[in-house]
Amino acid sequence: MTSPHDQILSGIVPPLCTPLTPDGQVDTTSLVRLTEHLLAGGVDGLFVLGSTGEVAFLTDEQRGVVIETVVDAVGGRVPVVAGVIDTTTPRVLPHLEQAAALGATAAVATAPFYTRTHPAEIARHFRLLAAATPLPIVAYDIPVSVGTKLDAELVARLASDGVIRALKDSSGDDAGLRRVILSTAASDVADFAILTGSELTVDAALSFGADGAVPGLGNVDPAGYVRLFAAAREDDWDTARAEQERLFAMFGLVTAGDPVRMGPASSALGAFKAALHLLGVIDSPRTSEPYVPLDADETRTVASFLETAGLL
Repeated sequence: MTSPHDQILSGIVPPLCTPLTPDGQVDTTSLVRLTEHLLAGGVDGLFVLGSTGEVAFLTDEQRGVVIETVVDAVGGRVPVVAGVIDTTTPRVLPHLEQAAALGATAAVATAPFYTRTHPAEIARHFRLLAAATPLPIVAYDIPVSVGTKLDAELVARLASDGVIRALKDSSGDDAGLRRVILSTAASDVADFAILTGSELTVDAALSFGADGAVPGLGNVDPAGYVRLFAAAREDDWDTARAEQERLFAMFGLVTAGDPVRMGPASSALGAFKAALHLLGVIDSPRTSEPYVPLDADETRTVASFLETAGLL
């Protein structure tokens, strides 16, 4: 695996789940245990307050608790990047200030959402964020939630200008991801990192130049993704593919929830938390309202996937 980038992030950077107590508060004890679980798996960084971390459901105070808890637990061992995700620039700025004050390494921001924006306004949004903080800005491309796909030329221009220092691509568009990699390489950007947010095609993304991955399933099996990345770094693509295929099969646990009574987000996030609970990493599989919790049968389905993957 080769990369043209000198990155602020690289390798495996899981987006942490946010463990909750049965009454819906941040479970800091479980969060520290999850942090140590990921570090023991050999990860290269941690991303708090992303989609997997239920950022959209947490109060501002809870967001601060998550950042402070993980930064303190990590103690500088790996970078901790924090989501500052909100609808518009004025709403993101206080989150950005909070992340900087609590010791995050970098801030992760999406394009504005709910309100409709033009590419020029998206560029202005990121430029205003970068001007307001000493933290490096990581752009988060997640059109399924934001409604806007970040254009490859826009990403390359913002990267060339030093406005954004990394990209997490959760678009599910591997051709688009490749276009961003080629566009930034053509712009001769020397300090920009590109990470895929897809759990299922990490080996493919690494093969055409991605610098790492931000896999939600990495909460459950961080060591598996670390092995995948290590194999790719050594150009051992047979080993990387075999590990990816094992993880691909285990990812089926996200379909444990009955689609008649819950949506795919409830099922996926509920499955991640159920898996972590079954593994003894977190004390409760509680998810935020109005997500529907998995029942006993669905949790047994999650357990079967863990058993097949050799984790339980």
